[in-house]
Amino acid sequence: MNAVDARQARLALFSVIEGGQIYWSNQIREFGPQEVYGRLLVESYDPVKFRKLIDRLKAADLELLEDQIGGSSAHFITPESENWPSSLNDLNAAPIGLVVKGDLSVLNERSLAIVGTRNPTPYGARIAGEFAAGFVDREWNIVSGGAYGIDSAAHKGALIAEGRTIAVLAAGIDVAYPAGNARLFAEIAENGALVSEVLPGAHAIPSRFLTRNRIIAALSQATLVVEAAFRSGSLRTARDAAELMRPVMAIPGPISAPTSEGCHRLIGERAAEIVTSVTDAIELISAL
Repeated sequence: MNAVDARQARLALFSVIEGGQIYWSNQIREFGPQEVYGRLLVESYDPVKFRKLIDRLKAADLELLEDQIGGSSAHFITPESENWPSSLNDLNAAPIGLVVKGDLSVLNERSLAIVGTRNPTPYGARIAGEFAAGFVDREWNIVSGGAYGIDSAAHKGALIAEGRTIAVLAAGIDVAYPAGNARLFAEIAENGALVSEVLPGAHAIPSRFLTRNRIIAALSQATLVVEAAFRSGSLRTARDAAELMRPVMAIPGPISAPTSEGCHRLIGERAAEIVTSVTDAIELISAL
């Protein structure tokens, strides 16, 4: 077996282990990526339980993986990289690595996450854009998930205000998902960044939307939920942020609006602070 460095070991592991798995994150944290990589290759881990993973790892071609990422004009960064956002290390299931397209420096700048429903009201979309622009004016970046609805409104609000924004995707950075946001993703990558926990070419599956939410929360100093249904992935992002002891804020809406039920739930459970203006939000974050 040829010796590999930490980055190469992480790249091989990244290519075969789905993101957000606490077991593998802990193994890599405790023993280091090279040790875990080597143990899997010699089948020191349960060869029955991890058969598929071991076989895929043995077949992994590091040169091909590097070409796949480089061919998408992206970078593979790891906790050993100079530009790795250390805030991600606070996660229970820290990423093995990330594929990033765009300006890597944006990952370590002050950022606000803005999240919410894919089916917002005009009020919600307007508020998301206004808060994004307001924070950009105060030299914050905006982080969201690249989806339709509140995510897109937040990204666009940041871009219109000539700010920088980060889209954390549930698919590969070269897969336009949703397809209608292909142009938006190209604009984001120009001076912000597209971030993914899967290889280029990988398609979005339901579980990846939930695991990417923890990255949105961890990359940001605070999270704002604009509109969200009673059961919503945005609430998962809010809870991920709360677990990291980061401020969580929510925008109130009409008591009869289903799109505001999630926000009202967070406020009612004291899981989020109510905010009604950018000034409110800045003051709240500064006070904590």
